[in-house]
Parts: sequence; structure tokens; C-alpha cells
Amino acid sequence: MKNNNKKYLKAYSLTEILIVLAIIGILIMLVLPNQSSVIAQAKSLEAQNMLSHIYNLEKNHFYKHSRYSNSFEEIGFEHEKTINEDGQAVYQITIVEATNSSFKATAKALADFDGDGMYNEWVIDHNRKLKETTKD
Repeated sequence: MKNNNKKYLKAYSLTEILIVLAIIGILIMLVLPNQSSVIAQAKSLEAQNMLSHIYNLEKNHFYKHSRYSNSFEEIGFEHEKTINEDGQAVYQITIVEATNSSFKATAKALADFDGDGMYNEWVIDHNRKLKETTKD
């Protein structure tokens, strides 16, 4: 006579594991849309910081030369490589206008953060008015 005394370990079945994974997947899908606004806010900090830096450089240039400049080289600003150039900067910075008494610079997003077709844009001027003109 053979002794068929098999011992089984307590474990979860494959079906139970798949159900738990499906529930976790559904919960993640519910949370992700809420996270896109947080991601957009975090990335917009890049634009705000770069525009504040441009403002400081423009003010320094104004104090030295009594005029604002529309040249990055003149004010000493070195633009990081953008995501279009295999870099990490998400915003393209441009100096829209620069006169003897005023300047305006913009930061336009190169990526659509929430997929709605709108690209985030920020503007700063000689009075340090930092304003979001297009919200993403």
C-alpha cells in the first residue's frame, strides 16, 4: 500500500490574483487623471524659474546699458536644450520685445501635458508681472 499523504501549502489561486490585479488597475486608472494637473503644475515651475532668471538678467543689462536687450547672448542667458533637441527643457523661451524702457519674454510648452491640444504659455515683463496666458 502506498501512502498518498500529500501536503498542500495555503496559497492564492490564479483567479484570485487576477481579480486583485484588475481592481488595482481600475484604481490606478481613476487616480491618473487627477495626477495630470499636478504634473502640469510641476512642469510650469520650469517656465516660471526661467522667466524669473530672464527678468534678473534683463534688469542687470538695463542697469549697465540703460536699455533692455532681445539677445540671449547680450544678457548672458544660455537656453537649455529642449525636448525637441534631445534635451530636458520642456519650455521654449523667447524674448518677444525689448525696447529702451520695457521688455517681454515668453515661455511656451513644447509638450501637451494633459492631451487637450492646448500648450501652456507664460509671460513676464519689465515690471516682473509673471502671468500664465494659456493654461494647460
